[in-house]
Amino acid sequence: MRLLNAQRGFTLVEVMVALAVVAVALPALLFVYMQQVDNTGYLRDKWLASQVIENKWTEVELLTQTRGFTLDGKQSGEYTLADRQWYWLLSKEKTPIDFFFRYELKVFAAEDDELPLLTQVFFLREERS
Repeated sequence: MRLLNAQRGFTLVEVMVALAVVAVALPALLFVYMQQVDNTGYLRDKWLASQVIENKWTEVELLTQTRGFTLDGKQSGEYTLADRQWYWLLSKEKTPIDFFFRYELKVFAAEDDELPLLTQVFFLREERS
């Protein structure tokens, strides 16, 4: 036999447990969301730095093709991309193979950064006349 006056709904304890679960879960979700926002900015910067490296390396290859060689030692400079200044450092080293050189190109987000945002190593054959 069923009671006719049975009330349906949540008890105060059930409501308090649900609120406690939401109170714990919401800050955790906000933390994860903020991490995603930070990671998006970092990934954007890494991608832009890779574009700077591609553009600078293309310049090095073109200089090598037109002049036959590039400058020795280290070179550095600024590069504007996406309305932002990027700082690059290009170093050139000899390898045991004649006319074959190792280039290391680093891109920094700020001029006074000690750690590069991205580093790429290239090898290039140069013929000197």
